[in-house]
Amino acid sequence: MTMNYIPLDKNNHKDLHVKISNDFAHAKDTHLAAASLREYAQIAGCMPIIFIKDPKSSTTHSVAMLGIEQGVNLFMQEDKWSGHVVPLNVQRYPFDVRPDGDKLGVFIDENSDLVGKEGEPLFTEGVPSPFLENRQKLLSELANSEMATRDFVKKLEDLGLLDSIVIRAQYTSGQQRNINGMQTISEKRLQGLDADTVAELHKTGYLGAIYAVLMSLGQLNRLVQLTQSGDNPVKSLQLQPEEPAAKTNPEDTSPEAKV
Repeated sequence: MTMNYIPLDKNNHKDLHVKISNDFAHAKDTHLAAASLREYAQIAGCMPIIFIKDPKSSTTHSVAMLGIEQGVNLFMQEDKWSGHVVPLNVQRYPFDVRPDGDKLGVFIDENSDLVGKEGEPLFTEGVPSPFLENRQKLLSELANSEMATRDFVKKLEDLGLLDSIVIRAQYTSGQQRNINGMQTISEKRLQGLDADTVAELHKTGYLGAIYAVLMSLGQLNRLVQLTQSGDNPVKSLQLQPEEPAAKTNPEDTSPEAKV
């Protein structure tokens, strides 16, 4: 069912309830999820963090790789989330924070299976319930972290630290496929920064985030492991710099994120 986010309203939604579910079934077709700065350290121990550019806005986003094929979330095993980390942008559902006039407001997916007459009430006697208050706190923290993430990504771009990459997937069947349209942080350019710039990155907390991103790339091996129970297991995933003059292979694919 298509998602339909509408502004949460205490009058229109006074009797609305939300079921609590920890299987995160809504994310089963999501292979990329937005990753915010505050959760980099946690995500880095479970899944790769990469950067992709929105072709419509030319904005660069940081995302967690949940799979290597569009529409396939490898962390959904037997219809349940199997990872020890769940990105905040997956946890927040069926809520979201979006522009509402001249400010940010809380929205809810009215088409969600979690929304209805069962579960936790959103309002009690016209005021937010404890459940909704907790969700509002999470959404506020996420919105603030996303703003910090945009500043972080802009800093990486200003310093020229992002490099285009390609992930080469080798399947046990012998099939090969290239995954394009991604970027990561260049270790070579990072090492070439002057001492003052490195000190500034450390002071702002960006240096730790940079190393978290670089360390997260080791989780490509976890994605390989998670494919072994599927119909087309992967033998290896190799990350390589994208050659500027390289022509796109017919089997090449570019990621599309749900951010």
